[in-house]
Amino acid sequence: MNANRVYSGLSRREHAGWIAGLTPAQAMACVALAIPVILALAGNDLLGALLLLMVCGPVAGLVTIPVRGRPAFRWLGHALLFQVGSVFGWSHWQSRGAAGHPVDPAEPDLPGVLARLRFPDGPPLRDAGRVCLIHDTSEGRWGATARLTHSGVGMLSAAECERLAERLGNLLLAIGNRDVIDRLTLLVRTVPDDGAEYAEWRARHDSADAPHLAREATAELDHIVGTVSVRHEVFVTLSGTEDGLRRPATAAGGGVQGRAVVLYRVLDGLEDKLKALGAKTVQWLSGGELAAAIHTGFNPAAPTGNAGETRWATAGPTRTPAPSRRAYHHDGFSTVSYSVLMPESGTVFGSLGGLLAVRTVGERRSVAIHYETLSHRRARSAVRGNRFRTGVVRDWKSSKGFNHSAADSREASGARAQERAVAAGHGIVRFAVATAVTVPASWNVEDSAARMENDIAGRFQLLRMELAQDSSFVAAVLPVGVGLPRLRGGRP
Repeated sequence: MNANRVYSGLSRREHAGWIAGLTPAQAMACVALAIPVILALAGNDLLGALLLLMVCGPVAGLVTIPVRGRPAFRWLGHALLFQVGSVFGWSHWQSRGAAGHPVDPAEPDLPGVLARLRFPDGPPLRDAGRVCLIHDTSEGRWGATARLTHSGVGMLSAAECERLAERLGNLLLAIGNRDVIDRLTLLVRTVPDDGAEYAEWRARHDSADAPHLAREATAELDHIVGTVSVRHEVFVTLSGTEDGLRRPATAAGGGVQGRAVVLYRVLDGLEDKLKALGAKTVQWLSGGELAAAIHTGFNPAAPTGNAGETRWATAGPTRTPAPSRRAYHHDGFSTVSYSVLMPESGTVFGSLGGLLAVRTVGERRSVAIHYETLSHRRARSAVRGNRFRTGVVRDWKSSKGFNHSAADSREASGARAQERAVAAGHGIVRFAVATAVTVPASWNVEDSAARMENDIAGRFQLLRMELAQDSSFVAAVLPVGVGLPRLRGGRP
């Protein structure tokens, strides 16, 4: 029997600090705060130096000490901006239709982060019809979303999971070898089911002359299996930058149509690779279908029939009050979103499935994995910088007589292994994982959030996205490809 492969090294920070784990900005701030204290000591003003230390010391702690993923000083800034937005009503949103204003049915009316997105329709793609493009005007990205039919990986053997993991790696490597696209987002969300649809189907297909024992057995199976059974929606979004699309799009005619033609060429080539991952069908969404997917993201109780007839003016929520610090409220539902942090000990393929284990009828859970494959030039630069940094730290500790810790040795060996892998033709992938739980607004959302945290405890760490629940909702629930932060330092 094959053992599951453990994927380690996933918890490495994207940009580790050079000076005692501090970023250059943090190190400069500490130096600036230390200068007044040093000058006071140089002037033999011990009392003044002590007073300055009592002021500068806590400030340095606010700048450098992380609290749940963010330095305390950044927490203060975010809390201030959050309060300003709440006081001035900037974070409160209401649709134009609900406010009584005239609306264009084809114009998106979406809150928050979604307001920067545009959804033009591209030309027909083979027999799939017109595909809706996703244009992120802030980051300059173009993409498209497909709905997949997939049976999941929960019942697969270790060997089958290993094959799927290799195929996923090949898909990401294929994306890295293309200049047009560089990001892939995989979103899985459950569909809340209270059993009414199944009960209606049973009533229509019930046989009046069925044996009594068969009826009892069926009722018992419905009670046992029905409470834990759940349907899933699977979406995949592929996107690329405007810089990568501009030149081939100009050659294809320019404008939206030219960018659509260039994207279609890539979508054709990657559709077979998606099916190799176990997808039975790959359906690229039209404008109405994508609008319906966004609408059911905000309102899980919305009917899913005639999805292609959903208008963009009604795709968003009717009203979203100012988000609280720890939850996001929308159309009679409440959502708590998290960032999923990888464990130091590593993980196995399919281990995120525990985040989708719904415990209560009417609850919805979702998991989104955002991938970005770096170009070979950026990958080589990243691994060289990481190897050089770990080498400098080890050499400095050796020169000062300090012993190397196990963490230092592991980081150094990991940096060398990464550099060898990139030199052999492999790629580097940035990724982020977001998850969310949604329940009716009348429920206690904190109970559902606590159950999700308990379900995954010991395997992953869930970092609650406080003060950013509205943005993290988009990253974890909606199939628009938004969720991976920009690479710090800009793009080459």
